[in-house]
Amino acid sequence: MIIQNYTHKQPPKLLEKVAYTGRYRHLSLSTERAYIQWIKRYILYHNKQHPSILNETQIKSYLSYLVSNNGVSKSTHKRALILLFFLYHDVLNITLPYIDRGLGS
Repeated sequence: MIIQNYTHKQPPKLLEKVAYTGRYRHLSLSTERAYIQWIKRYILYHNKQHPSILNETQIKSYLSYLVSNNGVSKSTHKRALILLFFLYHDVLNITLPYIDRGLGS
Protein backbone atom coordinates (compact mmCIF):
# COMPACT_ATOMS: atom_id res chain seq x y z
CA MET A 1 0.00 0.00 0.00
CA ILE A 2 1.31 3.43 -0.98
CA ILE A 3 0.68 6.28 1.41
CA GLN A 4 1.07 9.76 0.02
CA ASN A 5 2.42 12.46 2.25
CA TYR A 6 0.17 15.45 1.63
CA THR A 7 2.13 17.77 3.92
CA HIS A 8 4.79 18.14 1.22
CA LYS A 9 2.44 18.35 -1.72
CA GLN A 10 3.70 20.24 -4.76
CA PRO A 11 1.87 23.45 -5.63
CA PRO A 12 -0.66 22.97 -8.43
CA LYS A 13 0.59 23.24 -11.98
CA LEU A 14 -0.63 26.09 -14.16
CA LEU A 15 -3.34 24.19 -16.02
CA GLU A 16 -4.58 22.70 -12.74
CA LYS A 17 -4.86 26.25 -11.39
CA VAL A 18 -6.75 27.26 -14.54
CA ALA A 19 -9.22 24.39 -14.06
CA TYR A 20 -9.64 25.15 -10.35
CA THR A 21 -10.18 28.86 -11.00
CA GLY A 22 -12.65 28.08 -13.78
CA ARG A 23 -14.66 25.91 -11.44
CA TYR A 24 -14.51 28.54 -8.71
CA ARG A 25 -15.81 31.12 -11.22
CA HIS A 26 -18.56 28.68 -12.30
CA LEU A 27 -17.37 28.40 -15.90
CA SER A 28 -18.96 25.62 -17.89
CA LEU A 29 -16.83 22.54 -18.49
CA SER A 30 -16.67 23.32 -22.22
CA THR A 31 -15.44 26.87 -21.47
CA GLU A 32 -12.86 25.52 -19.05
CA ARG A 33 -11.59 23.07 -21.67
CA ALA A 34 -11.49 25.80 -24.32
CA TYR A 35 -9.51 28.09 -22.00
CA ILE A 36 -7.02 25.31 -21.32
CA GLN A 37 -6.55 24.70 -25.06
CA TRP A 38 -6.06 28.42 -25.72
CA ILE A 39 -3.52 28.65 -22.89
CA LYS A 40 -1.63 25.64 -24.24
CA ARG A 41 -1.41 27.34 -27.66
CA TYR A 42 -0.27 30.57 -26.01
CA ILE A 43 2.47 28.73 -24.10
CA LEU A 44 3.58 26.81 -27.20
CA TYR A 45 3.71 30.03 -29.22
CA HIS A 46 6.18 31.36 -26.65
CA ASN A 47 8.37 28.23 -26.74
CA LYS A 48 6.90 26.73 -23.56
CA GLN A 49 7.74 29.71 -21.37
CA HIS A 50 5.58 30.12 -18.30
CA PRO A 51 3.10 32.98 -18.78
CA SER A 52 4.20 34.62 -15.52
CA ILE A 53 7.55 35.53 -17.09
CA LEU A 54 6.05 36.95 -20.29
CA ASN A 55 5.50 40.66 -20.64
CA GLU A 56 2.98 42.85 -22.42
CA THR A 57 5.09 42.97 -25.59
CA GLN A 58 4.91 39.19 -25.84
CA ILE A 59 1.16 39.25 -25.24
CA LYS A 60 0.74 41.79 -28.05
CA SER A 61 2.93 39.61 -30.26
CA TYR A 62 0.64 36.62 -29.69
CA LEU A 63 -2.52 38.62 -30.36
CA SER A 64 -0.97 40.02 -33.56
CA TYR A 65 0.02 36.50 -34.59
CA LEU A 66 -3.59 35.35 -34.22
CA VAL A 67 -4.79 38.07 -36.58
CA SER A 68 -1.98 38.06 -39.14
CA ASN A 69 -1.15 34.34 -39.36
CA ASN A 70 -4.44 32.73 -38.46
CA GLY A 71 -6.80 35.39 -39.73
CA VAL A 72 -9.02 35.17 -36.66
CA SER A 73 -12.16 37.30 -36.55
CA LYS A 74 -12.58 40.33 -34.35
CA SER A 75 -14.79 38.34 -31.96
CA THR A 76 -12.19 35.54 -31.69
CA HIS A 77 -9.50 38.14 -31.05
CA LYS A 78 -11.65 39.62 -28.27
CA ARG A 79 -12.20 36.12 -26.85
CA ALA A 80 -8.42 35.58 -26.76
CA LEU A 81 -8.02 38.89 -24.95
CA ILE A 82 -10.66 37.83 -22.39
CA LEU A 83 -8.87 34.52 -21.92
CA LEU A 84 -5.55 36.28 -21.33
CA PHE A 85 -7.25 38.57 -18.81
CA PHE A 86 -8.60 35.49 -17.02
CA LEU A 87 -5.15 33.85 -17.07
CA TYR A 88 -3.22 36.84 -15.79
CA HIS A 89 -5.78 38.49 -13.53
CA ASP A 90 -7.71 35.54 -12.08
CA VAL A 91 -5.22 32.65 -12.21
CA LEU A 92 -1.80 34.29 -11.85
CA ASN A 93 -2.90 37.43 -9.96
CA ILE A 94 -0.85 39.65 -12.28
CA THR A 95 -2.23 42.99 -13.44
CA LEU A 96 -1.28 44.01 -16.95
CA PRO A 97 -2.53 47.46 -18.01
CA TYR A 98 -2.48 46.48 -21.70
CA ILE A 99 -5.06 43.74 -21.17
CA ASP A 100 -7.16 45.91 -18.86
CA ARG A 101 -7.22 48.72 -21.45
CA GLY A 102 -8.00 46.29 -24.25
CA LEU A 103 -11.11 45.18 -22.40
CA GLY A 104 -12.21 48.74 -21.74
CA SER A 105 -11.50 48.65 -18.01
